[in-house]
Amino acid sequence: MQIWVDADACPNMIKEVLFRVADRLEVQVTLVANKLLRTPPSRFIRAIQVPAGFDVADNEIVRLLEEGDLVITGDIPLAADVLEKGGRPLNPRGEFYTLDNIQQYLTMRTFMDELRSSGVDTGGPSTFSQGDTRAFANQLDRFLTQQRKNP
Repeated sequence: MQIWVDADACPNMIKEVLFRVADRLEVQVTLVANKLLRTPPSRFIRAIQVPAGFDVADNEIVRLLEEGDLVITGDIPLAADVLEKGGRPLNPRGEFYTLDNIQQYLTMRTFMDELRSSGVDTGGPSTFSQGDTRAFANQLDRFLTQQRKNP
């Protein structure tokens, strides 16, 4: 099991949590982005830079992930693709996308896109907070503890 990160839009606070986890638990964390990323020196952390373009990083993550891998992303279509391939998508606010809830997320995303395209100001997501970071770290810890108990 390894952790893939849709790193272009991943908050830095979440990356820091992942860097600490990578070294502490000796789990591979791979950041995928279309820009050059700096990572701390570690044999458990690497970054892959992909060409710029629509969904290039997302497609690379889906191509490389294996069943059971964890993918950190707030991108709902990517989360759906990860689920289809047997991965576990977790968003930076600490919520897992699942087969039970992904359709609801996709429907809401489509609805919000339609509102925005018709000129409605939807306001966007709330500001990322320390509480979000804590929720993410707690969910990540629970997941990794479970994985270690049941490999």
